[in-house]
Amino acid sequence: MFYNLIYPLADVFGPFNLFRYLTFRSIAAFLTALVLSFLIGGPLIRWLRSKQRQGQPIRDDGPASHLTKKGTPTMGGLLILITLTVTTLLWADLTNRYVWIVLGLTLAFGAVGFWDDFLKVTKRNPKGVPGKIKLVISIVVAGLATWLIAQASPPGLRNMLALPFLKDVLVPLGFVGFVAFGVLVMVGASNAVNLTDGLDGLAIGPVIMASAVFGFIAYVVGNIILTNYLYLHHVPRSGELAVLLAALIGGGLGFLWFNAPPAMVFMGDTGSLAIGGALGAVAVVTKHEIVLAIVGGLFVLETVSVIVQVLSYRWTGRRVFRMAPLHHHFEQKGWAEPTIVVRFWIIAAILAMAGLATLKLR
Repeated sequence: MFYNLIYPLADVFGPFNLFRYLTFRSIAAFLTALVLSFLIGGPLIRWLRSKQRQGQPIRDDGPASHLTKKGTPTMGGLLILITLTVTTLLWADLTNRYVWIVLGLTLAFGAVGFWDDFLKVTKRNPKGVPGKIKLVISIVVAGLATWLIAQASPPGLRNMLALPFLKDVLVPLGFVGFVAFGVLVMVGASNAVNLTDGLDGLAIGPVIMASAVFGFIAYVVGNIILTNYLYLHHVPRSGELAVLLAALIGGGLGFLWFNAPPAMVFMGDTGSLAIGGALGAVAVVTKHEIVLAIVGGLFVLETVSVIVQVLSYRWTGRRVFRMAPLHHHFEQKGWAEPTIVVRFWIIAAILAMAGLATLKLR
């Protein structure tokens, strides 16, 4: 909003020219989201606690240490969604279609997560919305978002898959194939973050790192000079997503202030489904879907651990891990929760740097 209202006045007042720069607006978005989350975080948590007398239901088959968290409210993802939405509307170029597509998908996934959390809290049922229903809604939303992204993309990149490490290589997927692939990326990223969100601060740390990497990727891919230098595929106007991701980083850090061990609030599906979907959508826009699997490798590991556990038990009757997802396995081995969180953050940081390196390795 500020960009659309103030930048046209730059001829009248020179300093307003600052609003033209993505770097300025991204930094402003980060700071705005961070400050806003500090301002509303406390009152929001108190409100959630007043509405959720018993907090998020704790599964009986989970780690015994989690029983001490009984009474902690969930739906803390609302803090991220509120700050992300308000800040993006303030600092992003509202004529940019990519911003609206990614923000719309984020809020839609957040609504599904909110519904799931609401049923868990009100019905005292840890399962919430049936998995098939959540999956169908997510597929429909992601399919629509992928189609809109394809329509907004330049003709030369429409329905194409770019491969990392290879310059000027595009794999034509066709309309159906591209939509199916986009759905896989967005829904997969959404559920991967959701599976990782099992310990205080565990998911939001890697999300912040991945958002920083993809904020940089969006900025680079949207800049024709940088794409020519790095032999990347130029996606005009995709750089505006750096503002949205900067807002996500600021809101995520603000949420972490309240979610750090011992957590005052849990993210819930309200946040995890939404921010995972946002990362997936940005990856599809910037043609870096495969790089997301590297940058978000921790989320991939968590998801694979669940798949392996289920298939192994179904086929052999044996469990590969003491408990899945992977972070619960280490809990059962006796690792302290903060130890798991910090070590997983270190792994996420290494993978984020590895994903960032793909920009130069062509």
